Amino acid sequence: MIKLKRIYEKAEKDDGYRVLVDRLWPRGISKERAALDLWLKDIAPSTELRQWFGHDPEKWVSFQEKYRAEIMANKEVFNQLKEIVKKHKDVTILYGAKDEVHNEAQVIKELL
Repeated sequence: MIKLKRIYEKAEKDDGYRVLVDRLWPRGISKERAALDLWLKDIAPSTELRQWFGHDPEKWVSFQEKYRAEIMANKEVFNQLKEIVKKHKDVTILYGAKDEVHNEAQVIKELL
């Protein structure tokens, strides 16, 4: 089972394997509080794409297309995440964005 969760929410036992998919470390979160199993920053959107998008819902459709293309161009890191999902019963994909609908974790989950 793949779940999505903001990194700012409390870690729970049923989160399973916890993977952060942001390129930048989230502000105000200690490594202990994050309780990560893996920080997979190489799967995050490029700096250019992230800055262009700026979590603007009007750009969401274009962002998804561009981000999918970035992921497919970097299949090695995506395949690493696919292997983690196969290996673990529960995987929680963590992200820092305030917008719970328009963020990279949604795109990743859809691709998985």
